[in-house]
Amino acid sequence: MSACVPTRTTDPLAEHPHPSHSPPPTRPRRFRLDGADVSASVAVFLIALPLSLGIALATGAPLQAGLVAAAVGGLVAGRLGGAPLQVSGPAAGLTVVTADLIQRYGWRTTCAITVLAGAAQLGLGCLRVARTALAVSPAIVHGMLAGIGVTIAVAQLHIVLGGTPQSSVPDNLRALPAQLADLHPAAVSVSGLTLALLLLWPRLPGRAGRLLRQVPAALIAVAGATAAASLAALELPKVDLPSWRSHALAGLPEGPVLGILAAVLTTTLVCSVQSLLGAVAVDKLAAARPGLPESVGRSDLDRELLAQGAANIVSGGLGGLPVAGVAVRSSANVNAGAVSRNSTMLHGVLVVVAALLMVPILELIPLASLAALVMAVGIRMVSLHHIRTVTRHREVLVYAVTTAGVVFLGVLEGVTLGIAVAVAVSLHRLARTRITHDEKEGVHYVHVRGQLTFLAVPRLSRTLHLVPRGARTVVELDGSFMDHAAYETLQDWQNTHTARGGSVELNGRRAGLRISEPGVPDTATTASGAAAPAGAQAGCRCRPWTPWRNHQCEKPSPDARPDGPGRAGSGNGVPTGTARHTHGPSGHELARGISAFQRNTAPLVRGELARLAREGQRPSQLFLTCADSRLVTSMITSSGPGDLFVVRNVGNLVPPPLPGGATSRSGEESGDDSVAAAIEYAVDVLKVRSITVCGHSGCGAMQALLSSEPGRARTPLGRWLRHGMPSLERMADGSRPCPRLAGRAPADAAEQLCLTNVVQQLEHLRAHESVARALRDGALELHGMYFHVGEAQAYLLTGHGEDQLFDHVRAAELPA
Repeated sequence: MSACVPTRTTDPLAEHPHPSHSPPPTRPRRFRLDGADVSASVAVFLIALPLSLGIALATGAPLQAGLVAAAVGGLVAGRLGGAPLQVSGPAAGLTVVTADLIQRYGWRTTCAITVLAGAAQLGLGCLRVARTALAVSPAIVHGMLAGIGVTIAVAQLHIVLGGTPQSSVPDNLRALPAQLADLHPAAVSVSGLTLALLLLWPRLPGRAGRLLRQVPAALIAVAGATAAASLAALELPKVDLPSWRSHALAGLPEGPVLGILAAVLTTTLVCSVQSLLGAVAVDKLAAARPGLPESVGRSDLDRELLAQGAANIVSGGLGGLPVAGVAVRSSANVNAGAVSRNSTMLHGVLVVVAALLMVPILELIPLASLAALVMAVGIRMVSLHHIRTVTRHREVLVYAVTTAGVVFLGVLEGVTLGIAVAVAVSLHRLARTRITHDEKEGVHYVHVRGQLTFLAVPRLSRTLHLVPRGARTVVELDGSFMDHAAYETLQDWQNTHTARGGSVELNGRRAGLRISEPGVPDTATTASGAAAPAGAQAGCRCRPWTPWRNHQCEKPSPDARPDGPGRAGSGNGVPTGTARHTHGPSGHELARGISAFQRNTAPLVRGELARLAREGQRPSQLFLTCADSRLVTSMITSSGPGDLFVVRNVGNLVPPPLPGGATSRSGEESGDDSVAAAIEYAVDVLKVRSITVCGHSGCGAMQALLSSEPGRARTPLGRWLRHGMPSLERMADGSRPCPRLAGRAPADAAEQLCLTNVVQQLEHLRAHESVARALRDGALELHGMYFHVGEAQAYLLTGHGEDQLFDHVRAAELPA
């Protein structure tokens, strides 16, 4: 559908001038506080208040430091962060690190280390390396958190029993028998009541229980234990909040330089990894929540890292604990219905109010109750779900070593040890190659399972020499990598074996896998001499994306006649004697593509397709886009079989329903019911949760609309394109704002019409009865999308009313 765009005497874009190289003018936004954010902030505050005090108690820091960190995390990280719904504050994952720093260097130096760690986070954020932190194996991260959880639980157990924790896990374990022999009944009873309320409150049955469970269990546990201790007049150590006038601020770091640098590195690592992983987790929670506003996009991890750095600088400077994204508070924020970053900031304001006005109430809380709360948090950090996951992926050794290292050596040492084990396991898997040989019905099979590197060359050579001279041989390569040494060994053996009358067939995961035949120049190596990827052939210039480009490599036909100097017959412009890349499958190429699918892809997807055949299709989205051959929906949406219900037509048009069941001039209800039928089936039968209308650059339908002339012959294409006329009229209407692209103005009138058409077709969608009904019931969402083919860049429609912006979907925003 590509066509040249004729020159127009009037350009619709000229009616909306704005200065060159400047964004279109926008109206100033008024601050609005949504009621959902207010209720969510209260829920988060009720969780954050006892946890902040408990974490400060566990680290040995002044209790006010926990409140300072909670307030700064809400106000600074909440305002500047790239994850709008993530809540930051003092985290249990930092307890062990901070406690060790306080014991070694004192509180003021610990605050200075927090400031330096924040500066390091700012530097990392400026370098845009946030995604690099996600490259750490999940087994290492989960092992680190499990080790920290064990350390917290063992230490707090002593306070629960009425004693004092030691400085390390081994010391705490050795002191535990003596502590059990010297129990303090008051502390044990208060701690037991706290744990019982934590466990039972989320399990209250019935309608009344459902209403009561809206109050956080942590608040109920601490409040219940405090009330019981006060009513029973128990003599217990309680929260002691000194006057803010005597609150200790950060001082100059004092201690060995290498020790200070190691402390800064450890704090930076733990804060950053926990915050970034938390941001990704919050994205998943938010995506699963229906009705979330489009303004809450995916997290900008680099911006989040910068915000965490700024928050740590402020918190450390004000005498607060290190700040990081906190999973418990963030999940509570999402589940409570937060719709913007205002909930996080308002929770910080509430913490400030509580720290200034609620001191008499806070000082009634027994320390044993806070210790029990933190101990429960530590136990939950050892997740059985994570253990099952790493076991399933054969990474339990990495998990166990990291956990043990953190418990017995320290966080930095444990993580370093875990990384070393993970690298060793990866190298072992890379070097572990199984090579077998067997014979069936006179055919010798050599099966190579794993990666072929120089380490496997001796075994490969021994196995290949077991094949008798002149035998028919099939070599099956079940791996994705072959280095130069293995390639040469296999090539030399193939040449020798075929020269002696034998035959060799090479099979692999990729279509067309072969080693050069005897007498044929070897061009299947790279410029560096290393083996090319599996699938490279002599004279073939296919790229890794060959399968979806539908390029088929074949020898030219014998009767190819040159049309000119250096040209092959048929005018394709390919030199005679080279492989021909055929664009667009005629019968022969289509059959070859199907054969490649049956041979290579079908075995990999057969199980999934069999499941879909049994269960039927259950797509979550209707994707309506153009029939343009350059748009590959599964590629640009990273979707697979069963994910999308796709409707394609010329110009991604949605014919609006005729009012009141009116008939067309031909007497039929509508000549374009195919799109309406697909919409009705997707919404009413398949129960899709969203519909996306996707336009694209260089759309021939939009160019045809721009060049259309009144009264010309009514062809089938012309009759179909009449459904795009409202888009053309909308763009020409100077009273209506034009949709715009983030970062630049539309390149020309055709691109502006493509954007306007997406908005207009969304309005047509809303006019369909099934769509309107689902929208009223809150069971359906509509999305607009624009894909720039030349830039391979997707844009999603954001904003409402007059502010219709197609914003980037950046690679950095995608899940790891």
